Amino acid sequence: MRAAVTRARGVMELVDVPEPDAPGRGEVLLRPDAVGLCGSDFHYFRGELGFEVFPRIQGHEFSAVIEAVGPDCADELGAGERVAVWPVRACGHCYPCRIGRENVCVNLSLVGVHRDGALQERLRVPATQVFPVGDLEPALAAFIEPVSIAVRAVVRARIEAGEKAVIFGAGPIGQSIAAAADDRGASVLLVDRVARRLASGGALGAETLLLDEGVDTIAAVREWAGGDGPEVVFEATGVPTVARTAVELVAQAGRVVVVGLSHTDAPIRVGDLAFKEIDVLGVSCCQGDEFAEAVSLVARRQDALRGLVTHEFTLAETPAAIEYAIGHPAEVMKAVIRLEES
Repeated sequence: MRAAVTRARGVMELVDVPEPDAPGRGEVLLRPDAVGLCGSDFHYFRGELGFEVFPRIQGHEFSAVIEAVGPDCADELGAGERVAVWPVRACGHCYPCRIGRENVCVNLSLVGVHRDGALQERLRVPATQVFPVGDLEPALAAFIEPVSIAVRAVVRARIEAGEKAVIFGAGPIGQSIAAAADDRGASVLLVDRVARRLASGGALGAETLLLDEGVDTIAAVREWAGGDGPEVVFEATGVPTVARTAVELVAQAGRVVVVGLSHTDAPIRVGDLAFKEIDVLGVSCCQGDEFAEAVSLVARRQDALRGLVTHEFTLAETPAAIEYAIGHPAEVMKAVIRLEES
């Protein structure tokens, strides 16, 4: 069978790989039909995360159709069922696991990161990691995984109805956070420097702010938030200086939630953390119940979220697709590999 294999830093090839074995106890055999490419895929491809192992078949946000079910799986799982895949597997023994936060397990194993992922024609995964999605179309089902990060972000932020939430970064994660925060009744401002990324913000329930040259970011956001400032600020750009802006902007006793990935230092003014007594919270993967919540959110908001999938490619086009997506960040919101069309 065919797979897109990342051979080394910046090198991806379409090759033949062995077929997987039949599913074992508690496993299902999947045929991926849509795989989203995301920022963490780009970081892995370029060797920027520091723990890459090559060769690797990437692909952690995906939908698939069950081809076979092993013994001791849930009765609801059967051949032909379309599912979304929660890519997290935890050890169950480390400190985070012992306190119920297996999403940040010390020995975390992620599909498409620590073990081979969905950019191949078939793979086996534990049945506990698959979530039926009904008749949801493949590209939207694949988008459940990034939405699950947004669900985790609003859970960490303790978002409540009526609060003001500012989101820096109108990429797929920022847009998903806007949908998740709006779903909880927050007032949302989506901020970016690229106008076309803000175009879909209204459909997701957000107001938007374009940071044209000369715009005073802090003044503009404070004018929108009014009062004591926004209770929550999400950093979803991965740009280190934005983390400092978030800390400056957030209300006294507010929450700053960092979702964007970066391998460089953030110039935080430490005094703000103490004097304002704010919470600075990181977001990693989601918990299983949060993934289930993401399935429901995507199903409810599918008309608005559908427009975030801007580019589609076949499996054969994957090496070119990842290069194109990296090279055209303003144009590509979400690129999806459609395996059923390969």
